[in-house]
Amino acid sequence: MRALVQTVSRASVTVGEAVVGEIMDGLLVLVGVTHDDTPAKAAELARKTWELRVLDDRSAADLAAPLLVISQFTLYGDARKGRRPSWSAAAPAETAEPLIEEYVKALRARGATVETGRFRAHMLVESVNVGPCTVLLEL
Repeated sequence: MRALVQTVSRASVTVGEAVVGEIMDGLLVLVGVTHDDTPAKAAELARKTWELRVLDDRSAADLAAPLLVISQFTLYGDARKGRRPSWSAAAPAETAEPLIEEYVKALRARGATVETGRFRAHMLVESVNVGPCTVLLEL
């Protein structure tokens, strides 16, 4: 699994005309799943995300900062050859969706306030980055 974590002053995700997730002063987390990922990896990535010290050297756990989690299969895109990325390293939706749900569940079990996008939907993601600070976590 991979998570691209960004510190934000605000972030939201819109599907159609409806805002389905929105946070202030927290972390926007784009999460990608590959073929060999497991619920245990999802739980470990959730722990790392929650405890990552990127908010003025404090973690979301320290500050009770909210998270907006968006599934992002393109984190496994490979554009080393040619101009068209390959998505073959990304897990199919049937594999990825339950693991994204496990990741969110593990964050919430740690006490996190988590908003989410909508799996398999065309989403408009807006964010105002702070810092900016962007970190790639990978298991």
